[in-house]
Amino acid sequence: MNEETVKNRIKILPEHIASKIAAGEVVQRPESVVKELIENSIDAGSTEIDLILKRAGKALIQVVDNGTGMTEEDAVLSVQKHATSKIYSYEDLEEILTYGFRGEALSSMAAVSQVEIRTEMMRDEIGTLIRTEEPGKILKEKGSFPKGTSVSVRNLFYNTPARRNFLKSDATELKHIIDIFNKLALSHPEISFRLFNEDDLVYDYKPGNLKSRIEEIFADNMTDALIPVEERTDFINISGYIGKPTLLKKSKGEQYLFLNLRYVISRQINHAVFTAYEDFLEKGDYPFFILFLEIDPQKIDVNVHPSKLEIRFDNERDVYNFVLAVVRKNLGTHDLVPSMSFRDTGPDTEKIKIDSFAKTERNDFTDRPVFQDKKTYSSTIFSDKDIDLIFGSLDKTSIDSETLKNISPLENESGTAEPLIAKTPEDSRGENATFIIQLHNKYILSQIRTGLMIVDQHVAHERILYEKAIKKIDANLPFSQQLLFPKTIELDPGRYGVIKEINPFLVKIGFELKFFSKNTIVIEGVPEDIKNGSEDQILLQITDEYIANQREKKLEQKDNIAKSYSCKAAIKAGDYLSDKEMRLLIDQLFATSNPYVCPHGRPIVVKISLDEFDRRFGRTS
Repeated sequence: MNEETVKNRIKILPEHIASKIAAGEVVQRPESVVKELIENSIDAGSTEIDLILKRAGKALIQVVDNGTGMTEEDAVLSVQKHATSKIYSYEDLEEILTYGFRGEALSSMAAVSQVEIRTEMMRDEIGTLIRTEEPGKILKEKGSFPKGTSVSVRNLFYNTPARRNFLKSDATELKHIIDIFNKLALSHPEISFRLFNEDDLVYDYKPGNLKSRIEEIFADNMTDALIPVEERTDFINISGYIGKPTLLKKSKGEQYLFLNLRYVISRQINHAVFTAYEDFLEKGDYPFFILFLEIDPQKIDVNVHPSKLEIRFDNERDVYNFVLAVVRKNLGTHDLVPSMSFRDTGPDTEKIKIDSFAKTERNDFTDRPVFQDKKTYSSTIFSDKDIDLIFGSLDKTSIDSETLKNISPLENESGTAEPLIAKTPEDSRGENATFIIQLHNKYILSQIRTGLMIVDQHVAHERILYEKAIKKIDANLPFSQQLLFPKTIELDPGRYGVIKEINPFLVKIGFELKFFSKNTIVIEGVPEDIKNGSEDQILLQITDEYIANQREKKLEQKDNIAKSYSCKAAIKAGDYLSDKEMRLLIDQLFATSNPYVCPHGRPIVVKISLDEFDRRFGRTS
């Protein structure tokens, strides 16, 4: 081919084409326009912001505010490319405190829609109207307008039909707009927000605080289902609310994270919160949270993506650990026992409801069984011998009376012995008398301050054993209960290999195993909590549970071992418990860090209030 016939293939695009392509980075759908315009209004110091929509923003998006407004010169410049009032030097990019798109939003909107701006500053008597009918042409007029700024974006993507055809239905686009509108309203509860759709007032959020704004957006009693969070340090501040476990959802979308009042998406922070909830979450569960982080702007980067939704931290590990610790601490300092009630749903039907919005105060742990006339003893009053006697030899019947006789009574302050078990109603009719019974060898029922507490005995013991196993693994001080007659078991190669792999963890929780050829294992010692006679069965069940967890849940090895052990070594539904065993079980349960759910996320305790009993029996006082 002759060199003279070769034509250049690289060309500079015309400005009107380049601007339309660039606009796609900013204006992806009507939601993008709403976000940028409202954030501009927030930056303008507005206290009232109205959003007006026609056809879910496809025909009209109008944002009206009472902010500072613009001069005529600023109004003309605002629709030009790279024009901004928020950045004056490169250093400003590293310390961003404002919102919006850094000078590209209005010019991008003008490239793909018809934009009209009406603005008037507080000190001026005459305002300015700017209209862009087509890219590059700006019409300017003077007039008297309300103080502040009104921006109207009409006929979005009218000049890019392919982009317009990719928009979803009006219902879908409206859903996206409402979602971002609510996020912006949450981030600034001190501002009044209103949303009009097809001339109908849809939302009218009054100025207030975060609590009142949450109640406006979600439900009047929503904050009763939330736990307040606040922690301040020299490096980072965190505040907001996290949902109680009864507010877990089966879908994403109700996790709201704000960094320096900007809504952002952070996989690291989400993972930290999810990890704090790990004992409450089952597969597919997502916690609800609204969290505000405050960090020095120089320590973060919000310019990862043009939409400013993604962020990076200078010290990601420190931020992750801080959020994890704060959320975990606040979950642990609230009574999270759900309350059960019975609701009539029809003349012949009745529905049982677990009240997600039952209110409990911070550090209120008084609503628990009282087993002493004047004071409640924690699980530390029981010796290791007591615990071994009760749980170490537990079988389908209660421990014998001779065993109970060998357990020493407590000594009171005067040095004289007093019974370990509190008086039951037959012994004392006092106000603090507490009964405890076993229902169908599955559930433990006990009187509490506000009514009746019901405990699932299997998952309660599972929680106790799980925390004990974690402590043993971390302490690395193995203690094994030696078997008088070691047990030999022959396994298939798969199980043999798994047990050999996890043996270092099994040793730490109390197993003592010897491995021989031909897939043979000898059990010489076991943890003290394993029932006599079931050592080989429990080991095999732990192994099978470990394999299933590894395949289905991808658990970390230590956590998997602890959960598998606690599940299979715990007392079962159907095991009879004596009065003493039940009291000891409940006492140990409430000495754990999380007595509300088992390690797999199942509830351990529910309450039925006295008010519910009174309602059912028709009592009015």
